[in-house]
Amino acid sequence: MLSVTSAQWTAWLAAFIFPLARILAVVASTPILGDREVPLQARIGLALLLTILVSPSLQIGAGLDPGSAQGLLVLVQQILIGTVMGFSIRVIFAAVEMAGEVTGLQMGLGFASFYDPQNASFQPVLSQFLGVLMSLLFLSMNGHLYVLSALADSFHNLPVSAVPPPALGLHTLVSWAGSLFLDALQIALPLLAVLMMANIALGVLTRSSPQLNLFAVGFPITLAAGFVALTLSLPYLNPLAERFVKAGLSAVQHILGQFVLR
Repeated sequence: MLSVTSAQWTAWLAAFIFPLARILAVVASTPILGDREVPLQARIGLALLLTILVSPSLQIGAGLDPGSAQGLLVLVQQILIGTVMGFSIRVIFAAVEMAGEVTGLQMGLGFASFYDPQNASFQPVLSQFLGVLMSLLFLSMNGHLYVLSALADSFHNLPVSAVPPPALGLHTLVSWAGSLFLDALQIALPLLAVLMMANIALGVLTRSSPQLNLFAVGFPITLAAGFVALTLSLPYLNPLAERFVKAGLSAVQHILGQFVLR
C-alpha cells in the first residue's frame, strides 16, 4: 500500500508553491503577458504550466514549510524577485511612452488623448502609438520568450531559500531605471529640436508680422513638422528598441546577481 508522510507532502507543496509565486509575479508584472487585455485565466494557466515544467528540476531548501512563518517570508521573497524581474522590462515600455508624451505635448497634441485600459487613465495619443509600436517590436524580436528564458535561469542563479536578499539589488534597479528614462529623453530630443526650431521660426514670423494669427498658423505648422520628424525617426526605433530589450534582460541578470549574498 502506498503511503505518503507529512514531510513528503510538505516538500512537494514547497516545490510547487514557491516557484509558482515567482512565476505569477513575473507574469503579472511583465508587459504583454501581464496586460489587462490578456484574460486572467490565461495568465494563471500559463503560470501553472511553467511551474509544472520548471519545478521538477529545482532544488528547494530543505525544511521549508509553506505554512510556517519562515515559509511566508520565503513566499514574499519570491514575489519580490518576480516583481523586480517584470518591472525591469516594464520600465522600457514606460520610458518609450514617456518620450511619446513629451513629444506630443510639444506638437500640440496634449488635448488628443484616449482612455488607456492598462493604466486606467487617459494617455496622449502619441504616447499610446509608441507604446503599441514598442509592443509589436517586443513580440517580433521574441522578447517574451527571452523573458521566460531569464525566468527559468533565475531559479538556478537565485534558488529558492530562506536567506533574505540584500537591498543592493533594489538600488541597482532604481539606478538602471533612471538611466533608461534618460535614454527615453534622448529618443524625443530630435523631435523636440525640430519643434523648437519651428517655434522659433513662428516667433520670428509673428514678430515681423504682428497681425498674423499665431494660433491659426502655428498649430498646423508645429503639427506637420512633428509628424514629418516622427516619420523620419521611426526607422531608427527598431534597433533602439532591440538595444533597450537586451539592456533590460542584462539588467535582470545583474540585479538578480546583486541579490545573491557573497
